[in-house]
Amino acid sequence: MKTYMASAQTVERKWYVVDADGIPLGRLASKVAAILRGKNKPTFTPNVDTGDFVIIINSDKVLLTGKKLENKFYRYHTGYIGGLKEIPYGKMMAERSDVAVYEAVRGMLPKNSLGRTMIKKLRVYKGAEHKHEAQKPEVLKLF
Repeated sequence: MKTYMASAQTVERKWYVVDADGIPLGRLASKVAAILRGKNKPTFTPNVDTGDFVIIINSDKVLLTGKKLENKFYRYHTGYIGGLKEIPYGKMMAERSDVAVYEAVRGMLPKNSLGRTMIKKLRVYKGAEHKHEAQKPEVLKLF
């Protein structure tokens, strides 16, 4: 029995549009990360980027359940001593919801060079319009 191993030349990529309106952030991020990684394809190979391109629209309408808007923080470090910064997700979703969705998906990808190439196939927009009509993306229903 032979094992199929994909290579960079044999990968066929599609473009998908995901409407994030009313979907919880974690569920959206995990489904999109699986598509970016290529785990939805029968040709999935762990050491090759076999994933598709994903466009997320309406990121400002994504949900955070419970009291996460008040109690959850987006944390990053500036690199300087004492440079830990915290932004509450309530403020983050109001001002920069596209960054919040992007970082949630990025956190669910591999933490290596393969994950850094996978995240480049993700586009996130606050509104319902995007500028990738020339790629003829398919609408993807996650739930």
